[in-house]
Amino acid sequence: MTESHLNSPSVELQSLQLCDREGTESADSGIGDVDDLPIPQQIQISNITCDSFKISWEMESRGRERITHYFIDLNKKDSKKENQFKHKDVPTKLVAKAVPLPMTVRGHWFLSPRTEYSIAVQTATKQPDGEYAVSQWSEIIEFCTADYSTVHLMQLLQKAEATAGRMLPFTVFYRNQEQEYFEQPSSSYRSRDAQCCQMLPAVKDDSGSHGSPISGKLEGLFFSCNTEFNTGKPPQDSPYGPFRFQIQADVLFNQSTNIYFGDFYCMYTSYHYVILVLAPDGSKGDVFCKEILPALDRSNNCFLSYTQEEDGSLSFRHAQDVILEVIYTEPVELDSGKVTRISGHQLKSQSTVNAKKDPSCKTCNISVGR
Repeated sequence: MTESHLNSPSVELQSLQLCDREGTESADSGIGDVDDLPIPQQIQISNITCDSFKISWEMESRGRERITHYFIDLNKKDSKKENQFKHKDVPTKLVAKAVPLPMTVRGHWFLSPRTEYSIAVQTATKQPDGEYAVSQWSEIIEFCTADYSTVHLMQLLQKAEATAGRMLPFTVFYRNQEQEYFEQPSSSYRSRDAQCCQMLPAVKDDSGSHGSPISGKLEGLFFSCNTEFNTGKPPQDSPYGPFRFQIQADVLFNQSTNIYFGDFYCMYTSYHYVILVLAPDGSKGDVFCKEILPALDRSNNCFLSYTQEEDGSLSFRHAQDVILEVIYTEPVELDSGKVTRISGHQLKSQSTVNAKKDPSCKTCNISVGR
């Protein structure tokens, strides 16, 4: 990219010149410290999103007129190669033409959601021979990128809608566990009270998109509702345990329940998963979801819906071509359903607990950090 493309205060990271210590050209070539170039001080990071941030700093007036470029050194904190902010040790150095501050740094190629980064800056002047003279590095600042915004979630929703397929009827929600979960009081099962009378919401794990705003925050109970095409009933296999709690669909999903789109992902397989949230109107979970998740029409969406019949009863349908993971945000009484043993196998390899999303899948990824 030519320097004229970097005149805007909004800088696309994927467009910046890179200096890589493992490249064919030394990152040290033609670069030497210059005492009279001002060192960036009091670095401020603001307006952080999942794939951008603004950066500004203070500088002494001495030598400021000589600055032509900024060198920005950005690293993930969990990197095994700790950067010492010396030229020979810099794996990723970003070179931007000097622009008015604050400067927006944007680029999904470098920035991932919910990720901690360290950053340092130095000023530089481009010399007549094309090489750079630089200041000393600034202090190291740390920050964390944000979750997906509602704009990103709407992009995921549109991709999921294109994959959902036709709707099939169902009548029950169900969740599988080991026998002990339903029968024995145990501190091992925090999503169930000590008297075994209720199933209690637990914090959602890190499965799905890395930028999902509900991972590690939303509390709920996971349910399934998918049915087998040939029988119209729930499958007899499960990765979560041989005992199944089953509850009539209208107990959890009715006119007093709001439904939200939560995520769309896959795990390096052809199966795609859609996470939906069911939250009773006005509940704590409902208030949380209203702020961050796209709401769906209960009776008209591509994933999970109901129709009210003439007698007032509800009939339910689920999407055929995706696996639905339904989070219900409130406690559920065990005596509101029944527990039975399934006849199939426990397919643990299909568990989605803390499952990582395939970042290369074109079907379920959007153009921000994965």
